Amino acid sequence: MTRRVVARRWLVSGRVQGVGFRWFVEECARRIGITSGWVRNLDDGRVEAYAAGTPEQLDLLAARLHQGPPHSIVRGVEQMEAPMQQLDSFAMK
Repeated sequence: MTRRVVARRWLVSGRVQGVGFRWFVEECARRIGITSGWVRNLDDGRVEAYAAGTPEQLDLLAARLHQGPPHSIVRGVEQMEAPMQQLDSFAMK
């Protein structure tokens, strides 16, 4: 049985830099079983994340992005479908 893999990208706004948000996303992805993706800070204060996995895995990650780690204040999460990238891990950029 093949599992359908899709890719999504998110832009997270609010107080999301300087609060461990990237580490939080990386840890959530690991626990969910997502092994392909990245997360990075943007110059405008947002955090951008990309991940490839099953739709169910990505829905779980999206829910965690809306929550964020302690001390963060997530004001918005913009989600979009993304082209598949050839990655062999999930890492912070």
